[in-house]
Amino acid sequence: MADNPLVQLQQHGQSVWYDNIRRGLIASGELAVLIADGVTGVTSNPTIFERAIAGSRDYDERLRALVAEGKEVGEIFEALALEDIRAAADLLRPVYDRTEGRDGYVSLEVSPGLAHDASGTVEEGRRLFGAVGRPNVMIKVPATAAGVRVIEELIAGGVNVNVTLLFSVTRYEAVANAYLAGLEQRLREGNLVDQIASVASFFVSRVDSLVDRRLEAKSRETRNEGEARRLEWLRGKAAIANAKMAYARFRAIFSGPRWAALEARGARVQRLLWASTGTKDPAYSDVYYVEALVGPDTVTTLPPATLAALREHGAIHDALAEDLPQAEAVLRELAAVGIDLAQVTGQLEEEGVKAFADSFRDLFACIAGKRGLLTSGVRERQAAVLHQDAVAVEATLADLETRRAAARIWSRDASLWKSAGEHQAGIRKSLGWLTVAEMIREHLADLSEFAREVTAAGVRDVLLLGMGGSSLCPDVLRLTFGAAPGFPRLHVLDTTDAASIRAVEETLDLPRTLVIVASKSGTTPEIVALHQYFFARVQAILGGRAGEQFVAITDPGTPLAAIARAQSFRRIFLNPPDIGGRYSALSYFGLVPAVLLGLDVGKLLDRAERMTHACVSCVPTRENPGLWLGGVLGALALRGRDKVTLVCSPEIAAFGYWVEQLIAESTGKDGKGILPVEGEEVAGPAGYGNDRLFVCLRLERTRATRLDAKVKALEQAHPVVTIRLQDLYDLGGEFFR
Repeated sequence: MADNPLVQLQQHGQSVWYDNIRRGLIASGELAVLIADGVTGVTSNPTIFERAIAGSRDYDERLRALVAEGKEVGEIFEALALEDIRAAADLLRPVYDRTEGRDGYVSLEVSPGLAHDASGTVEEGRRLFGAVGRPNVMIKVPATAAGVRVIEELIAGGVNVNVTLLFSVTRYEAVANAYLAGLEQRLREGNLVDQIASVASFFVSRVDSLVDRRLEAKSRETRNEGEARRLEWLRGKAAIANAKMAYARFRAIFSGPRWAALEARGARVQRLLWASTGTKDPAYSDVYYVEALVGPDTVTTLPPATLAALREHGAIHDALAEDLPQAEAVLRELAAVGIDLAQVTGQLEEEGVKAFADSFRDLFACIAGKRGLLTSGVRERQAAVLHQDAVAVEATLADLETRRAAARIWSRDASLWKSAGEHQAGIRKSLGWLTVAEMIREHLADLSEFAREVTAAGVRDVLLLGMGGSSLCPDVLRLTFGAAPGFPRLHVLDTTDAASIRAVEETLDLPRTLVIVASKSGTTPEIVALHQYFFARVQAILGGRAGEQFVAITDPGTPLAAIARAQSFRRIFLNPPDIGGRYSALSYFGLVPAVLLGLDVGKLLDRAERMTHACVSCVPTRENPGLWLGGVLGALALRGRDKVTLVCSPEIAAFGYWVEQLIAESTGKDGKGILPVEGEEVAGPAGYGNDRLFVCLRLERTRATRLDAKVKALEQAHPVVTIRLQDLYDLGGEFFR
């Protein structure tokens, strides 16, 4: 255990709480394993519950029972949430007992709709605390101005509190003083204080996300090289500096005479908890914030991806008390370049409260939709007619379950694909697509603002220069959704054929065209040539302002990133480097063009994240839509049915282009492969041999179509997988699947 980073953090006085909860995580034993490994607490929020309920069958049986009891949506959610919170609290109770109440907590959120209602939040907090009926639960209260008043009352009333959505040092001081005031009130009323616990959840990476955007905007505006370097130096430093200043205040508040009097009566410190620790910028290490904020009397909350990264390559040492003068210098420099941190943290608090309220709304809508689906008799959204191949598929699914395939995928265990050799390191560094949707979600506001900026600038057309993986997803979205009213048309050039280039160029008004140069490596020869050609054409018209019409999407540190800076591109989007081109649909490569088309990218990501939760490690293989489909494809390919014919409803036919490259380039490396067949006119059953598997993606409609009849006929003689999409946005989930 000595080399376990979670244990090392505990040795440095920091606890690790898992930022995730769902029924399958508890029922499968996975949470118990995490606790044994060093996790000492769990946090929840409405977004986590929404993804778990929408993206799994974990709750279906209980949902049916609650619907049968006539429960309303709010009552259904509370019943499901309380059951999960109690079960997790019971698993953590030994930790709570062993640490004498320091750790072992599960957090449950009050309704964000009460964020500015102090009396309503107090009433709700007391009710939920009593409803859970466990001493090791904390009620989450947002750190709004009203929330500060709530903290004092709940602490005085004996309710453990997790204060959430803290961004500013000033607000943190108010929260810490409210905690002390609550303890003092308890003592005045003759109550004990030695069993009361609280944490102050200080959000980290979101501060950098907003500050860095403002620094980048200032950098684009300046023509002074020294100023540009100064702005670049400040990137990625605001959040850690802000957190270190909060920790300095924590140490001061919990060391003075006021605290000493409470400590003498057995009171516990209100520990600082680092929230939003997942790295949002691919230019930074995936354990950047975790490693920088290690120190005594703190808690770090880790989402699954960050926990996995920490276990794999985290380096632990006391870092919080280091370089406090530098942190102060960073904050002074930010002010000097015009970044008002008080305004930044105020905006983040406002956005945070709204985001949590939106999550509750989405959660209730999700439960309502799931309730309707479970009671409507509608068939499963995926099904297979397998005939004599069913036994082989069942054996394959059982084998995947035995080999713990889902858990190994999520832990980035390269031995699932290669037992040994040089390829393993490459595989481990190529699985960023598993969590990229979560990362991109943090940048939705920036993407939306970028789209507004582009349309306001009068851009009529967007020209994407890309090859293969960097162009296929945008082309699918262009052909499937088209451009929303008021948004520019998208053109995709993935060829160096002169006639094709000329034909596209003739449709463009170049001064009103935004050119996206998309290349993971930044050195793809075809894209380099296209970039040079179109930059010269725009430069001939706009001169030194040509760069304003260009955007780059590339990995950090590539030649393209350097050239884009030198040519003063309007924007540079740096993609996570651990994503291969053909797996980049849900990254900047797919979603920057999507937002410029006017798509609801948040909705697309919602569907992707629901599918993500349906495919996580605690979901049994037969219920895991990704593994299930993979098991069917693999089992039948090994039995000779290695020609996968894609049959799509006309509205989503373009999705086949993307799947074709994904399968063709990802298999066949060791003499075993699958040949995707896309765009073929569907024939009768007799028109095919016994080497075919059909996968039908059907967009739900009220009436059957001619294509449905053809697929029904194929089912009589061939294996057929059918996947039903409720609308076009379900493609987000299918990209992930």
